[in-house]
Amino acid sequence: MRYVALGDSYTIGTSVPPADRFPDQLVRRVPGLELVANLGVNGFTSADLIRDELPALAGLASEFVTLLIGVNDVVQDIPPVTYEANVVEILDVLLATLAPERIVAIAIPDYTATPAGADYGEPDAKHAAIVEANATMARLAAEHGISFVDIFDLSLEAARDRSLVADDGLHPSGAQYARWVDRIAPVVAERLEDRGPTEA
Repeated sequence: MRYVALGDSYTIGTSVPPADRFPDQLVRRVPGLELVANLGVNGFTSADLIRDELPALAGLASEFVTLLIGVNDVVQDIPPVTYEANVVEILDVLLATLAPERIVAIAIPDYTATPAGADYGEPDAKHAAIVEANATMARLAAEHGISFVDIFDLSLEAARDRSLVADDGLHPSGAQYARWVDRIAPVVAERLEDRGPTEA
């Protein structure tokens, strides 16, 4: 099944080797899933994803998509109402070509738990904003029949375990992504077993 990953630095795996990125680890865990493109871009907001990643997705004949977006909306103080409207647009575009069981949304990790987190805004305020953005994505995913995988609590472990943070002091390490995939892979496997009436 042709898999395309959409998102930002957490999808492209900033500061980790390609094999450690969560999409690459995911395809090693879920038989039959083939990563044909990782469209994640470091620093992208939800608006950037709409502008660049959705048009690129259109030509990839994707059969399965993961979506993880929103941390840069938080960093850049994009209004929550704008983020919500963008997520609705993203999900509507995806659902125009994919069944709901072919899309999995993933929570934003809490970068404020990392050593460099305070460099990107007041930690308490940004923590609260990430919680709000995740609640928005979870709600909208549910309304659209899309699975939402919450890895937020796993990211908090970075405050106590430096091995879960990449060398840049900010992004997840391959070890943290592996913990994410422990949670994501079963959901993906279950969703891939949900076949519509026109599928073999």
